[in-house]
Amino acid sequence: MKIRMNQFWETIKTYFKTGNFRGIFKKIVFFFAGFVVLVLLCSGFLAIYFDTNKTEIVAQINAEINDNIKGTIHIGDIKYKFLKGFPNMTLALNQVELKDSLWAIHKRTLLKAEQIEIRIGLWSLLINEVNIDKIEIQKATLYLFKGKNGIVNTDVFRPKPKGNKSESATTSSINEISLSQVHFISENQLGNKLFDFDVISLKSKIKHEQDNWNTNLHVKTLAKSMAFNTKRGTFIRDKILEGILVVDFSNEKNQISVRTENLEIGNDLFDIKAHFSLDKNKSPFDIAIKTTILWQDASALMSENISSRISRFDLKKPIEVGCTIIGDMNAIGDPEIVVKTKISDNELQIPDGIITNCTFDASFTNNYIKGNGCNDVNSTVTLANFSGAYKTIPFTIPMGMISNFEKTIAAGSFKSDFNVALLNEMINKDFMRFSNGQAKVSLDFKFDIVNLEIQKPLFTGDVTVTNATVNYGPRNLTFLKTDIELDFTEEALLIKKINFKDRRNIVFMEGKIDNFLTLFYENPEKMLVNWDIYAPYLDVKQFLGVITKSRQKSPKKKNKIDDFSDRLYSVIDKCQVVLNLKADKMVYSKLQANNAKATVLLANNKLIVKNGWVQSSGGTISFDGQLVPKADDFLLESNAKINRVDIARFLTSLNNFGIQSFKPKNIKGFLSASASLTGKLLSGGQLKTNSLAGVAKFDVIKGALIDFEPIQKVGKFAFPFRDVDNIMFRDLSGNFKINGDLINVSNLKVSSSVLNLDVNGVYSFNRGTNLALTIPLRNPKRDEKITNKIERAERRNNGIVLHLLAVDEAGKIKIKWDKNHEKADLQ
Repeated sequence: MKIRMNQFWETIKTYFKTGNFRGIFKKIVFFFAGFVVLVLLCSGFLAIYFDTNKTEIVAQINAEINDNIKGTIHIGDIKYKFLKGFPNMTLALNQVELKDSLWAIHKRTLLKAEQIEIRIGLWSLLINEVNIDKIEIQKATLYLFKGKNGIVNTDVFRPKPKGNKSESATTSSINEISLSQVHFISENQLGNKLFDFDVISLKSKIKHEQDNWNTNLHVKTLAKSMAFNTKRGTFIRDKILEGILVVDFSNEKNQISVRTENLEIGNDLFDIKAHFSLDKNKSPFDIAIKTTILWQDASALMSENISSRISRFDLKKPIEVGCTIIGDMNAIGDPEIVVKTKISDNELQIPDGIITNCTFDASFTNNYIKGNGCNDVNSTVTLANFSGAYKTIPFTIPMGMISNFEKTIAAGSFKSDFNVALLNEMINKDFMRFSNGQAKVSLDFKFDIVNLEIQKPLFTGDVTVTNATVNYGPRNLTFLKTDIELDFTEEALLIKKINFKDRRNIVFMEGKIDNFLTLFYENPEKMLVNWDIYAPYLDVKQFLGVITKSRQKSPKKKNKIDDFSDRLYSVIDKCQVVLNLKADKMVYSKLQANNAKATVLLANNKLIVKNGWVQSSGGTISFDGQLVPKADDFLLESNAKINRVDIARFLTSLNNFGIQSFKPKNIKGFLSASASLTGKLLSGGQLKTNSLAGVAKFDVIKGALIDFEPIQKVGKFAFPFRDVDNIMFRDLSGNFKINGDLINVSNLKVSSSVLNLDVNGVYSFNRGTNLALTIPLRNPKRDEKITNKIERAERRNNGIVLHLLAVDEAGKIKIKWDKNHEKADLQ
């Protein structure tokens, strides 16, 4: 094979050296040289012909133009382009201006060009006709205008006379158009439309079929404005369009059809089909667009009224989009716009976070209700079969709709079924922590959207949570085996059931929050939560520890994951809560109570108790009061009434109020008392020692003082024949004024089986006791048979009366003679 190829090339080389080849080559060279000379001679002849007949040619061109226009045209100069367009003649029209007859009114020049080249058929020119075969416009501005009053600047072409057309007229046609650096503007003030393009290049070869024609339009242009409604903004602003448009004109329909594939707009490719009517009064058009594009790239192509809304959203993967635009170039208002897309397994970014595994069908129209116009009010986005996961929480929206872009409303249905532990991905763990349990959500929703913020939300449906464990970080409070049933109605949030265990407490709760969602988003401080709470067992100290625990700051925001945590914390912190509390058994330290009832108001971390009532120590206690935060502690204000409680049990349960001089075992009887006190409660619910202040009065019924050592010591010497080990009281009452460690005793009257005793002065829980004791030595047993109270009171101080002082010396109570008792009596 190689040998044959070598032989072939050797034969060729030998032939090139022969005289026969040299003769043929000379003939070819002479032919081309002759052809070039002929072209030059012909072009020269045309140049001479143009120069010789310039006046007539210009006159013919002017006549052709003037026969077809009404207005004025100015041509600075006409030159012949040597060799260009041969064998036809190419003329260059410089500094061309075309104005209609109403230019003085609207001031818009229809055409202004530095140069327009026209190629004229030579043979038609020789028979005194101008047949323009090609037009090339360079560095020009083409301005189409229609004013608010209907005036236009395009009314420059005269109507053709009726009847048969001349043969030359029917055969005269433009076969090729070329534009370079042409600024095209179409301004329709009446319809609020503005199309503004900088045409970098445009080339078109036109094929004519009788009255119809078609062309492949090669175009590259910068879109400065494509506004179907200037009030709404422009599409594809500052984007380069480049591609081939297949254009067809139908004379019968008086319509131009355009189709293109892979038209490049910016960095994206589009398939487009469009139809434009050329009717004078009505100019309907329709445009169908298909593309695969990134969300933000699509947003950048939209008008401002659309992009301002959708640019705050994003989809990670490209989406397939179909869009139709139907309108009328002469009509006022927006065209009808319909956009449809199918999203599959994408990632949707919204202002509040990211939705993963996102799949849905979506459509947009600005003409939702036919006959209501194409506008923002009639604009709607419809979502169907939406599924995804918001911060790991799976959910579906079978149908959703966003309507009215001026006063935007969103409506639809929302469903979800998930393990509550997934909430940890969207709520700060220092604020709230979830484990175990299952949540189910089925809600219909409707709410306003203002600046992409939810307002006036309305949810109807239900939410259930079963067997969850929740830790509330700011209070370090853990709820075990929590069940929740929520029912959203149009008027309120009904909390049908919340059951939970917390250490020692078991709580069953039902509640109601009127206008819940609106207040949640707009005025949480006005939210009022009404709770009915039942507890078989309630540890009040632990409950107060939750309420009075030093408040922690809202978890610091690290990123958008904490936005919901901050809002939820703020709502919990600001809302007001009314608790209607019932407990079968209630304890506070050692104080035990049964059948407890109270109304508790929580507002701004303040706790107010009203209508409190319990059974305790064999009697009843009613109370009200409040806790007010101050620094790290809480100020306590309380009014209480005690009715016939067993005094020993009652004092034992309250640690004997810190009194060391006697023990609860030393006293018996039933206590009735009333008190109005203030004090300080420490964080954790413990009463601060000796912080109480206020007034109190008491009365002991069937009282007895048993084995009280101070009395026993005195009684051995003063009352050797009386039973000082078991002193029975007929009357034990008094008034106290409490101020921390000190109690001002006023009119403490003791009428007992051993002696009578009146006490006034100061008693201290610590140091500083100074009590004046008035002790008649008369044996009270002598007066037991006197039933008249007045007579018995008169005999009370008969006989010898001791005036003693009980004073604090070195931390011990010493009994002394009261030498100044007379002065005190006088005072």
